[in-house]
Amino acid sequence: MSESKIKPLAAPPKHVAVIMDGNGRWAKARRRPRFMGHKAGVESVRAIVNSCVDYGVEVLTLFAFSSENWRRPEEEVGALMSLFATVLDLEVKKLHKSNVRLRIIGELSAFTPKMQKLIEKAERLTAGNSGLILVIAANYGGRWDVTQAAAKLARQVEQGELSAADISPEMMDGAMSLAELPEPDLFIRTGGEKRISNFLLWQLAYTELYFTDTLWPDFKGEAFEEAMLSFSQRQRRFGKTGDQIEQGRK
Repeated sequence: MSESKIKPLAAPPKHVAVIMDGNGRWAKARRRPRFMGHKAGVESVRAIVNSCVDYGVEVLTLFAFSSENWRRPEEEVGALMSLFATVLDLEVKKLHKSNVRLRIIGELSAFTPKMQKLIEKAERLTAGNSGLILVIAANYGGRWDVTQAAAKLARQVEQGELSAADISPEMMDGAMSLAELPEPDLFIRTGGEKRISNFLLWQLAYTELYFTDTLWPDFKGEAFEEAMLSFSQRQRRFGKTGDQIEQGRK
């Protein structure tokens, strides 16, 4: 890692979740193929991973490929899959050297056997690392996540291991894709859109939302720092009043 130039925060978010939007528009503005925007976006991933390490963020979750992205032109989907495979093959070695642990979430059975092996290999290589946990959501959808969690609990009820009356939010949480990880404190979406697009629907219940017009390939350095500073200036209440929060700090 390079020497940190960030402004330290008193209480940085433990978990940052990002929708990396705007790659295609970035490329179009430069009269380049959309694939070049996705390739440029990898540079931003590297930069944000380094910044999260510098800030002391524990978990970074990136929405790389949604379950709806299969609807994109076949050529673009193919290019994305090729880029994903390259990243898994080459970038993971760099992550491993930086003590980053990689975790892939989503309906992975939809990928080719070769891709599934690359995913398994990447996760296995970094499994023992103790630094930043980098979660990549690939072929992921929030509704799918909730559905598969409910199905897990339903199977336990069918097998007599669990009573339906005992199902709690905590049990649902434990069956979700991000089980055992802290819920996101800060959600960022680049590219100007102001929606969460079926991303971490369960986990974003109390997350601070940050939207920016900056396109993902340009979202690094000061742009990311602005998001972190915005988070640091917010009062997180979790249902309490502002006065209760202030009294608790005294």
